[in-house]
Amino acid sequence: MTMVATACVAGADIVPADPNGATTTTVEPTTTVVGTDATTPTVGTDSTDPTATSTTTTTLPARLPGVVPPESVGEPWGEVVGLTMFRGNPTRTFFGSGPVPTQSPETAWKFPDDAMCGQSPVGQENKVWCGTGWTGQPVVWERPDGITEVIFGAYDKQIHFLNADTGERTRPDFDMGDIIKGSVTLDPDGYPLLYTGSRDPRFRIIALDAEEPYEVWSLHAKSVDGIWNDDWDSNPVVVDDMMYQGGENSWWFAVKLNRGYDADGKVTVDPQVVYQIPAWTDELTEIFGRQHSVENSTAVFEQRAYFSTSAGRVVGIDLTDIEAGNGEIVFDFWNGDDTDSTISIDAEGYLYVVSHADTAKSNNTAARRVREVGDLAKLDPNNPDDPVVWSVYLSAARGQDAGAWATPALYAEAGLLFVATDAGDLLAIDTATGETVWEDFIGGNAWSSPVIADGMLVVGVDCLTGSAGFRAYDLTNPRSPLRMWDKTVGSGQCIEATPAVWNGRIYVGSRDGFFYALSG
Repeated sequence: MTMVATACVAGADIVPADPNGATTTTVEPTTTVVGTDATTPTVGTDSTDPTATSTTTTTLPARLPGVVPPESVGEPWGEVVGLTMFRGNPTRTFFGSGPVPTQSPETAWKFPDDAMCGQSPVGQENKVWCGTGWTGQPVVWERPDGITEVIFGAYDKQIHFLNADTGERTRPDFDMGDIIKGSVTLDPDGYPLLYTGSRDPRFRIIALDAEEPYEVWSLHAKSVDGIWNDDWDSNPVVVDDMMYQGGENSWWFAVKLNRGYDADGKVTVDPQVVYQIPAWTDELTEIFGRQHSVENSTAVFEQRAYFSTSAGRVVGIDLTDIEAGNGEIVFDFWNGDDTDSTISIDAEGYLYVVSHADTAKSNNTAARRVREVGDLAKLDPNNPDDPVVWSVYLSAARGQDAGAWATPALYAEAGLLFVATDAGDLLAIDTATGETVWEDFIGGNAWSSPVIADGMLVVGVDCLTGSAGFRAYDLTNPRSPLRMWDKTVGSGQCIEATPAVWNGRIYVGSRDGFFYALSG
């Protein structure tokens, strides 16, 4: 196929929703706070308590507070043993723990008995949504009581907590008020806290140190004057006591969490929004109108946070003095079109950014820019005046759009970037040159992001054929991957969500309404 450069959207309203559809609300902004003690983290619950969330030691070497060092690329993050956020760490480059089955896996369990479905508006019409959607990667973590727990949000408007071995509930569901499309974040430092949003207008922090999960804080989308909608699709990143999160209200937030424990060992939190910026510019508003949502998940490297928008703006924020409310935009690049795929960052600080064909299909200005800079690019944020190291055009094919919604998988040790395109191609791209060294067709609408663990790659396939599932490749020779198996999941409906790989199993939700554990 011809490679030149383009983009795809991730996270706007994915099938069956209109990307421009949004829920509106007149509810007034509110904030709820529990506790104010910001002491050093300690074990606040008995480790024999099934709800305990304090965990083991960190996997990272000593580092300065608030800094994400180069050696963290590709590695787990924090004190919790597990996959605690979308793509596993602040640089969005950790995908889970193997082994991955070498033969076609079987379904170990399916949850629940009846499909997880909910209604949510698209424009003036209610639509039924089932299963889990983009990005939808579950949390998987090792609790101190010996239970491996899976946590995910679904289109039934609930956050579910399951025993990874059995598929049985470990805690009661938590109602988010509207459908959940994104991935939840478990506090990586061992505090019993969960961070997530939904199409409900509030972003929430949820405590897990009681018999039932409970809300301890929320941020209303209308706490600022946004110009798009009230959804929260992106996945928050927590680095020490700071949380970074973008909203579809077209704003980006830095929140000082002030986590701690009270005298009774109960978790406390007193979040303060210390910095917030609008994601739009006047120049881009002239091209894109109000479409400036932040649907991708913020990535952090050293003392910079990076995010992108549905208008193709890629922004870098200096975090050196962010706790004092002092942020500075130090990188500001326009790639031409909707960029909902999450940015991946390598150990040298280069950004890998992919967009999707949206506005460029009908707007000549956007189309020219995409052709100029590509829809997949390696960017050097330390050279802001000329950041494009290389770019690739991911051409449209087979009636599908150009670009990608899926977040690429950086395989740093092999110098490769694996990219699943909306047109249905899986590409291995040399990170030094931008050359496509291998490709395979995996089926159109490849929105599930590929994952790599223990030398195996797993990617969602065949969203348009009615036999959707996964394909696995052996990466012993990473520039010529060997196809190992294909597995149809459930009834074969599209898998938009990104899977979690952990200790020999693959965990993922499907648009058929169910969540699956696959094992070899």
